[in-house]
Order: sequence, then structure tokens, then C-alpha cells
Amino acid sequence: MTRLSVNINKIATIRNARGGNNPDLLKVALDCEKYGAQGITVHPRPDERHIKKTDVFVLKENIKTEFNIEGYPSKDFIDLVLKVKPVQVTLVPDAPDALTSSAGWDTVKNYKFLSEIISEFQKNNIRTSIFVDTNLTNIEYAKRTNTNRIELYTEPYASNFLFDKEKSIAPFIKAANLAKELNIGLNAGHDLSLQNLNFFKSNIPNLLEVSIGHALICDALYFGLQDTIIKYLNELK
Repeated sequence: MTRLSVNINKIATIRNARGGNNPDLLKVALDCEKYGAQGITVHPRPDERHIKKTDVFVLKENIKTEFNIEGYPSKDFIDLVLKVKPVQVTLVPDAPDALTSSAGWDTVKNYKFLSEIISEFQKNNIRTSIFVDTNLTNIEYAKRTNTNRIELYTEPYASNFLFDKEKSIAPFIKAANLAKELNIGLNAGHDLSLQNLNFFKSNIPNLLEVSIGHALICDALYFGLQDTIIKYLNELK
């Protein structure tokens, strides 16, 4: 079964809007685990507009499932990851002021940069994943960096799903087949939802993990957190 990692950035955004600790980020993370999520994802940004560095250390000390930290590998980010030592680090090419992730890495152009960072993380027993699109050359070069996994950027799939789901999934099937051929682990994330998740999972059988935040938290406003997580897990069966 594909694992569900819940991105809790949006919970931190709501908390930070009023200050204090409501909602309690750690309690939400622990509840996500209790309700069946197999991982927790955070994306700390330099301005700490949602996840704060202190959150990262608190979560590491308390969550029992896989902890995934994603972000742009600046010196501060690298230092944080090496101190925390999560199960997985996902490298994304976001600019510091990016609203959200909007593209995968150009792994050809950034091959040396990524290779050196990945080597450092792996020396510390941290599983690595590179955020990429479905460009097959980028996947081939991702493999050359010795990363453990790639995470497919699924926004193009989600955007086109309602118009032509067969066309929208086609490049992702090709990308997944190449990843399998190269023996590289496969994750996916960005704009996956209850509407499009099952079709994606059904067509990508070697999918190890999905990271879902925005849509899941939005659904929780209507269904409640527990029922929402159960719904997402059911879509992954």
C-alpha cells in the first residue's frame, strides 16, 4: 500500500495567523498518526511563515511515523536537517519567497550541486528524495545523483484531470516506468486530492508515498480530520 504522509504546513499557517498555539501543531501531527497516516511532512521556509524551526525539533522528538522535511537546500536548511535527522529529506527548487512549490529540479543543470548535498545527507543515514517533473532526462540525472527516491510534481496532472484524465496521467506513467527501470524509489505530491488520488495510484503501481497537505486540510473542514484521513487512506488501497 502507498503510504500517506500528511503535510501539516497549513495547520501552522492557521496557528501563526493569531499567534499562540491554537491549533496545536504537535497535537494535530499526533492525531494524524493516530488516525492512520504513515508519515508527517513539513516544509520550513526561511521566513517561518508557517513551520518554525522550533516546530521541527518538537515534531522529531514526538512523532512515531516517518518524518519528512522538504525544502530548498540552503545552508540553513541543510544544517537544520543534519541536526534533526528525519527519516527523509525532500529537496525542492523553490525560491525563498515562493508561495508554494511550482516546478521540479533541472537535475542536469544542478547535477553537481544536488549530488554533493545528497551524499552529505546519506552519510547521516537520511533517505533522500528529489522533487522532479515528468521530464525523463531529469529523472535519469536524478538517478545519477544517487538519490534514493524522486517525488513527482503532480500539479500538471491535477490541473488537467477533470478535462482528460487519460491524457493527464500519461506522462506520469512513463516517468514511473523509467523510475522503476532505474531502480529509484517513487513518491508524488502537489494538488493530489480525493477527486484524483485513486486514479493516480491505480495507474502508478510502484508508488511508495504521497505527500498531501492543502487538499487534505481543506477536506477536514467538512469531514473532520479523522474521517478525512480515513478517506485518503481508502483512496490509496
